[in-house]
Amino acid sequence: MKWFPLRKSSLEHLSVSMAGIKLGDRLLAVGCADPKLVAQLAVKTGLTGHAFAVDEDAQAVTAAAQTALREGALVETATVKWGALPLESESFDVAIVRDVLPHLVADARAACLSEVQRVLRPGGRCLVIDGKGRQRMAASARSGPAAGDYAAPDGPVHVLLAQGFKAARLLAEREGLLFAEAVKPMSAH
Repeated sequence: MKWFPLRKSSLEHLSVSMAGIKLGDRLLAVGCADPKLVAQLAVKTGLTGHAFAVDEDAQAVTAAAQTALREGALVETATVKWGALPLESESFDVAIVRDVLPHLVADARAACLSEVQRVLRPGGRCLVIDGKGRQRMAASARSGPAAGDYAAPDGPVHVLLAQGFKAARLLAEREGLLFAEAVKPMSAH
């Protein structure tokens, strides 16, 4: 019997694979600019999990809710300010931050990540997914010098560590996307 190497299904979006969402996870999707991704991630949590998606743009939130419904995913949604998430502390296992941080000035980026950290349980994981290269540099130019730290190759890692996350690292740059992850410390000590 000949063995063939296992290949990732071409049907599953790279961002879904990188997120590693499992059945029963409590997921927070920060940014609804990719409504199909929000729906695909929510499906992974299953009926025993919970998915919540937020964005400052009401139209993006509406599109995410409609796409989730079409895809058969259960997702709660809300239009929010990045620095004031209307969610209980320590209520999520995983937060996926999709194409939000490069578009924010440094103070708003810090406030957003502070809120993400607040709502993650201790040991919870934050995955940042951004467009790379020209998109990140363009965001830096639009936002001025305050965004310069984010335009650096390790921008997401730098800002995650600056907000108190631990074990921050770049995971990959594939298909025009940059993936970085970090975890919330187990305790404040």
